[in-house]
Amino acid sequence: MKILLPEGWPRPSGYSNGIAVDAGRLVFIAGVIGWDSNREFQSKKLVDQLRQVLVNTRSIMAEGGAEPEHMVRMTWYITDKQDYLSQLREIGATYRDVMGKNYPTMACVQVAGLIEDEACIEIETTCVLAT
Repeated sequence: MKILLPEGWPRPSGYSNGIAVDAGRLVFIAGVIGWDSNREFQSKKLVDQLRQVLVNTRSIMAEGGAEPEHMVRMTWYITDKQDYLSQLREIGATYRDVMGKNYPTMACVQVAGLIEDEACIEIETTCVLAT
């Protein structure tokens, strides 16, 4: 895997602009929300749900033989942009606590709502494992 950073561009904070991969096994992870293994939300707070989303994502990744260093893309869907922006420091700390310093390409999109009414964040992830 090669992180793509054009010459003269500042290094992005918390994500990569691009990643090039020659070959490998792909692991696709569907949109994951912040409920526990019993499909119950333990909190309505964004940072708490984010932590659970990331823990859930790591569990699914492990089933496919992947670890955070194999992530190449994440798409985050959030329901409240202002809530997200007001907690960037806590969001970053939570992300690093669960995923380490592995920064795939990322997009973050505000949506009107998610299928589960209590969910305030959903994340899709793609991983590439070397063959």
